[in-house]
Amino acid sequence: MATVVITGANKGIGLQLARLYAEAGDKVVACCRNPDGADDLKALEGDIEVKQVEVGNDASVAALGKELEGAAVDVLINNAGTVGPAMDQQTLTTLDTDGWLDAFNVNTIGPVRVLQALMDNLKAADGAKVMTVTSQYGAMAFDMPAVYAYSTSKAGVNKYMRMAALELGKEGISVGLVHPGWVQTDMGGPKADLTPTESASGIKDVISNMTESGFWKWNGEEHAW
Repeated sequence: MATVVITGANKGIGLQLARLYAEAGDKVVACCRNPDGADDLKALEGDIEVKQVEVGNDASVAALGKELEGAAVDVLINNAGTVGPAMDQQTLTTLDTDGWLDAFNVNTIGPVRVLQALMDNLKAADGAKVMTVTSQYGAMAFDMPAVYAYSTSKAGVNKYMRMAALELGKEGISVGLVHPGWVQTDMGGPKADLTPTESASGIKDVISNMTESGFWKWNGEEHAW
């Protein structure tokens, strides 16, 4: 049985990841900003512990680290994220800078906070894995001028995790990034290609097969950086 920590676990891809890991018999630490409103998450069956965590807040993430002190974490999934400002406020000529900073705080620095807070937990496991749910919009190889704040915040976390992979790989910890596809979530909309369950199932398979660091699509294909 593995211990799996998932951020943004109250809906969408995170909720389905929590369900899949719990159904597989793993212990799931499901983190979300508002546990009181996470009815779907709390209704899941299995060994699931719901934690109040706001990845954009230093103290909140540090508190999670304290609560899990001494426990080995086999898999960390950084799933929590935000699309940033309104679409018409993150263009070449118009940018909500406060919204941009918030996107960086949640999408770029948030996963870093969680990784740092749980570093000892990951080192205590045998062959721990860290997976950050990113986006193709953050890949330098994806040339599409859109959602500037969101795209740059994902590019930032991509670079950080790529550097972290070089260091943590020496300690037997694999660090990966995954593009979840176009998913029917609040962010992707109802016309998207994939259901949250399809995306989460693919991501779980990618994590299971991950033996070294890299950047993948939800279906297991390598993603260009």
